[in-house]
Amino acid sequence: MTQTPIAPLDGVRVLELGNYIAAPTAGRLLADFGAEVIKVERPGTGDELRNWRLYKGDTSMLYRTINRNKKSVVLDLRTEAGRQAVLELAAKSDILLENFRPGTLEKWGLGPEVLNEANPELIITRVSAFGQTGPLSARPGFAAVAEAYGGFRNLVGDPDRPPVRVGVSIGDSIAGLYAAFGSMMSLYQREARRRAAGAASQVTSAESQLTGAQVTEIPLTERVIDVALNEAMFSMMESLIPDYEAYGVERQRTGGRMEGIAPSNAYFCKDGSSIVVAGNGDSIFQRYMETIGRPDLGADPALQSNAGRWERREELDQAIGEWTGKLSAAEALAALDAAGVPAGPIYTAADICEDSQYRARNMVQRFDVSMGQETITDVGFPGIVPVIGGQSLPIRNLGPDLGADTQDILGGLLNLDAGQIAAASGQAVSDKVREEALQA
Repeated sequence: MTQTPIAPLDGVRVLELGNYIAAPTAGRLLADFGAEVIKVERPGTGDELRNWRLYKGDTSMLYRTINRNKKSVVLDLRTEAGRQAVLELAAKSDILLENFRPGTLEKWGLGPEVLNEANPELIITRVSAFGQTGPLSARPGFAAVAEAYGGFRNLVGDPDRPPVRVGVSIGDSIAGLYAAFGSMMSLYQREARRRAAGAASQVTSAESQLTGAQVTEIPLTERVIDVALNEAMFSMMESLIPDYEAYGVERQRTGGRMEGIAPSNAYFCKDGSSIVVAGNGDSIFQRYMETIGRPDLGADPALQSNAGRWERREELDQAIGEWTGKLSAAEALAALDAAGVPAGPIYTAADICEDSQYRARNMVQRFDVSMGQETITDVGFPGIVPVIGGQSLPIRNLGPDLGADTQDILGGLLNLDAGQIAAASGQAVSDKVREEALQA
């Protein structure tokens, strides 16, 4: 018996106008759990992410990952036909995602007021560098700049070197998470109003007068979700601001450590690899010191609190490093695990692919990927988070080829004929340019 796929967002339609990572990450999260996500791409090149980290073919693995479970439709928003198709798709959608520079949609005649006329219930989620309002709102910016503005970049790296960035587009990804969360909040609010309206319709007019039951539409201002990249990162900064405002404390870069928490760091082992050990809990610390052969540190009255350990972090890290330096990573981790001290290896991509924990939860899912002339078989892709039902839900499809669903969506959902599809997707313009070139 075939099990019914778990798809909590089945029946939700999302129109994605975004490029790069932020808005497409939000679209990926919604698509992962069953939403139909229609990704609109420009003619010819599509989303620029198709060419990022492109090692073979015409579509990168990064694009295939970020845009999994979606449909690709080519529309030329420079044309009236393309813009009209967007409005018709918006009229049939629940959520619209975009991450253009503020004012771009308005310039195209697709601003929130116009979209609202097409669909008075549409949720419009907008991701930008600094938000839709404020003195910096018109400024363009990628996540790297937003991470710096949000206070994040200042804390990454070693204290005696310039700040560095982490190895992934963390600002875009976190903004995408907030965009998906904001979209779902607004969708829940809309559905709650509908349920209330349904309940109210069951009440007699007399009862309605007594209870004052009333259902109102959600105004456009509450259906526009405004996510700023710098604010998304700022929201991750824990007590950065209150510590500064209350105590005058300015957090500093601490390398592999976390400000005010010790001992928690990465340590070299005899075999050349490193492990991470987080032994900063009060009770854990004593077991930790016993394990590394330093019970004197574990019993030291000055080290019984985290504040005292932070003051002597250099001494503690030296003692731990001396111990790990005499053992292989596997030996050190086995000893720490036996003592109940949280520790783990620092995984590479190869380690993740071979790990039994990831495998048990279906967190690396394998696909054959066409490169055009050749197909690369059995390529692992990251699974869907969070887990529902014990294992990661299956990925339905990788990020699609450019325009793979144009015909089905424009012809099927919008009932456009071949000529209208050509006009909306820019094909008519391309044909005209080609014809003029041949005549010349």
